[in-house]
Amino acid sequence: MASIQPVPGWLRAPDDANALAPSVWPSSAHRDHDGRLVVGGVSAAELAERFGTPLYVVDESDARARAARMLAAFEAAAASVGTSVTVYYAGKAFLSGAIVRWVTEAGLGVDVCTGGELAVALAAGADPARIGFHGNNKSVAEIERAVEAGVGTIVIDSEIEIDRVADAAARAGRVQGVRLRVNSGVHASTHEFLATAHEDQKFGVTLERAVEIGTRIRGFDSLDLVGLHCHIGSQIFDSAGFAESAERLLVAHAELARLAPLPELNLGGGFGIAYPSADEPAPIEQIALGIATAVADGCRDHGVPVPKLAFEPGRAIIGPAGVTLYTVGTVKPVPLDGGPWRHYVSVDGGMSDNIRTALYGADYTVRLAGRVSDETPSLVRVAGKHCESGDIVVDADYLPHDVGPGDLVAVAATGAYCWSLANNYNHVPRRPVVAVRDGMARVIVHGETEDDLLSRDAELAASGSSIETESPERSDTSDAAGGAPA
Repeated sequence: MASIQPVPGWLRAPDDANALAPSVWPSSAHRDHDGRLVVGGVSAAELAERFGTPLYVVDESDARARAARMLAAFEAAAASVGTSVTVYYAGKAFLSGAIVRWVTEAGLGVDVCTGGELAVALAAGADPARIGFHGNNKSVAEIERAVEAGVGTIVIDSEIEIDRVADAAARAGRVQGVRLRVNSGVHASTHEFLATAHEDQKFGVTLERAVEIGTRIRGFDSLDLVGLHCHIGSQIFDSAGFAESAERLLVAHAELARLAPLPELNLGGGFGIAYPSADEPAPIEQIALGIATAVADGCRDHGVPVPKLAFEPGRAIIGPAGVTLYTVGTVKPVPLDGGPWRHYVSVDGGMSDNIRTALYGADYTVRLAGRVSDETPSLVRVAGKHCESGDIVVDADYLPHDVGPGDLVAVAATGAYCWSLANNYNHVPRRPVVAVRDGMARVIVHGETEDDLLSRDAELAASGSSIETESPERSDTSDAAGGAPA
């Protein structure tokens, strides 16, 4: 839901409503001599002209660099306590063939949680042995497909899945590596719907039964229990929650490790990013070292070797690399009780391309993308075009007072969970994703047209109904302006 406060306590009127906070925008983001936003060497105005709006834009170099930094941070932290690490990219944040290629080339594995995500990862060339398969309700068919493909680890999320995975592995003549997902009881300091380690929720098994269930897994010749797994939530800014969760998990880990080798401990992901500049997540190097140190201390206390570590970051890699471009349609000033006027800036997208604000009350940053202005900053709420009062993209920020119809605006940090959660509410076609790098742009996910929507309506398709539509993205068949990025 949108905030009920006219101005959130963290929001301050900026001295310059054109400024781009480095913590929020892709590393390449800047303004050219005409004041236009440039990402990956391509101006927002050029992107909007070529591909239309709304438009998802991903800075390829930024995403690759964040993946490499994430791996380096955890490798250094693991080495400091005498162990090693595997880092998986959490595909649910945003998965496509290009993204799989970027993260695997950076040295990461891929974490998937449905048959569809598994299909994308495999089709994009991910090494099956470096894929982890999550999910609280994996179908038998999905489990069989994962086993047959040679997926490295399947996360056991319930007792029922033990038999399903064991049977599939036995039929395939394989010994399948598995992890057991455990609820540590640690509540991450995040939105209620994003905290996933507390007991009353759908994921995993209770900590009290971890040893019992782990022992049962070991009773199957077709299963190899490689370690315990826990995920405490999302958008976490420091290592404290991870450290507490690790301390609790190590009680069960140590007991299982004394019975038979248990080589790994997977502490999940959920590392936070800055959405508005008021967000201040700790550097990932600091978080990684804090977690590794906590694990090493716990292992020393329990008298067991430090296990190999594993993590599953997603948002922290792809989130800051993404920007969404919109075109303003209307601007409506609304007086607020006891406060300033708020300008409702309505854009040509909304909860069909970014539903996180409606779902979680997520905060975002917005800036003019096609120009700069010396006008006084005005409080704005960026609203979508959908027939829903909760259709808000940016709950509260400041734009120059002269923002008006036809202006191009950009919303930062939309690389994670925006395209992944995109939908066709009000029969709005989903929008394309364009990767930018070194002054070139290319479509990495095609958008939809209204004809695409009609083609899925069985009655309309049978009658041959169609309309004449041509989106800017579909009409541009070239892979990139000036050539495809490397």
